[in-house]
Amino acid sequence: MAKVAFLGLGVMGYPMAGHLETAGYSVTVYNRTAAKADGWAAKHSGNMAQTPREAAQGCDFVMACVGNDDDLRSVCMGPDGAFAGMAEGAVFVDHTTVSAQVTRELAAIAAQSGIGYVDAPVSGGQAGAENGQLAVMCGGAEDDYARAEPVMQSYGKVVKRLGEVGAGQLTKMCNQIAIAGLVQGLSEALHMAEQAGLDGEAVVDVISGGAAGSWQMVNRHKTMLADEFEHGFAVDWMRKDLAICLKTADDVGASLPVTALVDQFYKDVQKMGGGRWDTSSLIKRLRVEK
Repeated sequence: MAKVAFLGLGVMGYPMAGHLETAGYSVTVYNRTAAKADGWAAKHSGNMAQTPREAAQGCDFVMACVGNDDDLRSVCMGPDGAFAGMAEGAVFVDHTTVSAQVTRELAAIAAQSGIGYVDAPVSGGQAGAENGQLAVMCGGAEDDYARAEPVMQSYGKVVKRLGEVGAGQLTKMCNQIAIAGLVQGLSEALHMAEQAGLDGEAVVDVISGGAAGSWQMVNRHKTMLADEFEHGFAVDWMRKDLAICLKTADDVGASLPVTALVDQFYKDVQKMGGGRWDTSSLIKRLRVEK
């Protein structure tokens, strides 16, 4: 089996790296907080490294799932970065949600050393990562993707190449745009039910089977009705993603009026102290307004 490094052991990366080990890959992990990597290595039959370069040495694939553009640059570049430890012919797979700009920048640098690059942001949240049911949207050269696809299948329910480098990140932007509108619509529907004196659970039982049904409705309505928001992707990270969407929309000439509005609603949630609440917390804003 191939040797794989995994850089970044947050709520997504930790279980994703675990699925690789379960699938039989030889896995070395790196995390900025070393204690997290130590804990992973103790739980799994893998190794931990002190730097991205050390983790990447001798690996066929290096996977990353970190925070933002700057975090990705830091684990890739410099004397201790992953690129410095990767051999010609190895493939770097980035699962972070970042800009298409930094993706293309890093892919070009990797290519100078004969390193393949696949941008492969994921959707499905913490539960999807833990259950190996992520949607993985990919961009990159066909041969690099073909080599990396079986590895990504370890935690992916759907793994698909959408085009050249950057296409994965652009597709993830479309995903976040769709989610923003869906969560706001669901928040308003549940708020309307509450204000009208209806049983929210009964309402969802009916409408989820029709055209209004969505993943967000099925998986988030119970916690939204219970005013619980510790079950998914944080508002702070969603605003980071939506900023990328809005900037890219300006670059390509797309109009995103609903996305821009919902981004401001999430800003309101942050002002309420909800930066670490999950994205379904949009309903909190409506409850405060009533």
